[in-house]
Amino acid sequence: MQKREIMLGNEAIARGAYEAGVKVSAAYPGTPSTEISENIVKYKEIYSEWSPNEKVAMEVAIGASISGVRALASMKHVGVNVASDPLFTISYAGVNGGLVLVAADDPGLYSSQNEQDTRMVARAAQVPVLEPSDSEEAKEFVKFAFDMSEKYDTPVIVRTTTRLSHSQGMVNLNDRIEVEDKPYVRNPEKNVMMPGNAKVRHLVVEARTKQMIEESSTFPINRIEYNDKKIGVITSGIPYQYVKEALPEVSVLKLGVVNPLPRKLIEEFATSVENLYIVEELDPVIEEQVKSWGIKAVGKEILTVQGEYSANLLRKAIKKEKVEIKQAAQVPNRPPILCPGCPHRSVFSVLKKLGIHAAGDIGCYTLGAVAPLNVVDTTVCMGASISTLHGMEKAKGKEYIKNWVAVIGDSTFMHTGINSLINMVYNKGTGTVMILDNSTTGMTGHQDHAATGKTLMGEDTIAINIPDLCRSIGIKNVIEVNAFDTNALEGIVKEEVAKDELSVIIAKAPCVLLTKKLSKTQCKVVSMKCKKCGMCLKPGCPAITRKEDGVTVINDTMCNGCNLCFEKCKFGAIEKVER
Repeated sequence: MQKREIMLGNEAIARGAYEAGVKVSAAYPGTPSTEISENIVKYKEIYSEWSPNEKVAMEVAIGASISGVRALASMKHVGVNVASDPLFTISYAGVNGGLVLVAADDPGLYSSQNEQDTRMVARAAQVPVLEPSDSEEAKEFVKFAFDMSEKYDTPVIVRTTTRLSHSQGMVNLNDRIEVEDKPYVRNPEKNVMMPGNAKVRHLVVEARTKQMIEESSTFPINRIEYNDKKIGVITSGIPYQYVKEALPEVSVLKLGVVNPLPRKLIEEFATSVENLYIVEELDPVIEEQVKSWGIKAVGKEILTVQGEYSANLLRKAIKKEKVEIKQAAQVPNRPPILCPGCPHRSVFSVLKKLGIHAAGDIGCYTLGAVAPLNVVDTTVCMGASISTLHGMEKAKGKEYIKNWVAVIGDSTFMHTGINSLINMVYNKGTGTVMILDNSTTGMTGHQDHAATGKTLMGEDTIAINIPDLCRSIGIKNVIEVNAFDTNALEGIVKEEVAKDELSVIIAKAPCVLLTKKLSKTQCKVVSMKCKKCGMCLKPGCPAITRKEDGVTVINDTMCNGCNLCFEKCKFGAIEKVER
């Protein structure tokens, strides 16, 4: 009897890599893709790593593929932007061992700075895309992608979304296929993408695409489900599930391959139904191509290009039903907030007190943009904080940025902050960069990185020394400080921002969720001494609230003993107590 197991989509993708005979996996953590690698590492047959960024991860997978083994790279959709340089070119060069990129899109912007559609990137790169609709398909499509990669000599993208990544489904477990390593044969005409070779390879890519368009109409992962032919729906991925729930009576063309599109199959389906709808989240990638062939269809005229779809949305848009939806319960709003005891709160409290603006970056510390801290003024992408500060200085001068700093985390600094800092050195920039070193990749669930001394596979390794690295590129003002020593930190920030030189302040304290041992002390309010001034509330610690009479109180189940409130109180109304 075949074994079956309930798996998240990301777990199933990892299982698919295992069953497909993958030998190398590389990634950079980013929601909603992170758990793919965290599950792949459980399979000892696969070498898996956290790379410093997605470009490096893609290149590691490319190298493994060129050497003749099956390799996987995984990342979230904005990570594909970072990896696009090698991705676009390896599309021309092709593969040796199978090469698959799992790209996790985020319709609805649950944890991302934009809502881009990886299918658009894939069309530009001329890379095929498969889109599974449940956990079982996630596993099987990964296996199909590797076969497709090797058959057509191309990298293949498996596109997932947040809903698929984090939803569960039953998965059939199969044995691992041990794929024989393909021999490496030196072939610079194929693997060295200088202009003369690339011109020839471009012709190969165009021929490959035509072949896939022709043959994909017979792929088993594309299928027609005929029912009532008055309405036909072309769909793929998670939206297929919404179609089946909201419109169980209609005919459906479920696409497993969404780039390039199987034109013959689509034309066959379109001529078989009376009214054709195209249901796809985000951009009208399928719709625009289908309509360009002269096929009449309804899509984004009645559906949105923003966010996730739902069964109710389709009932209203296609069936014109009036959907009765209960009013949402009136509950207190719970905006995202830094954890009690977070070292970032301590740093931002100092910056707030000094009236300093912060050019921000991607990480937990983005929450420094919201009340009550209101310190972070900009957030664009990984590593942008440092370059943004540099651009401001070059635009407005040294004096302008003396009430600005760049803030970046240790993992993000390893990702793309280093090059930005080198740029400041090289181009004689001034300004203050603050590296908020909490010894982990906090936002995505505490993954290790190049400065933590641990690999994804749990092995000890060399930890990149951030202060030494900064000094090695020519920065003389490199200062380390305990993030919770607010008095020292305040003095250092005042001194460094006043300089007409480049400074790096490394505010060190581990993420509070990393520490296994509770602090020996907590903070407690002495009600009789409380002046109701609210100073302890300014950092916005969720462990501190105010009673109706204005006296503050500290929740002892949440307090981590960071002492930030203790330092804020000038009246002795907060004291340290033993746990």
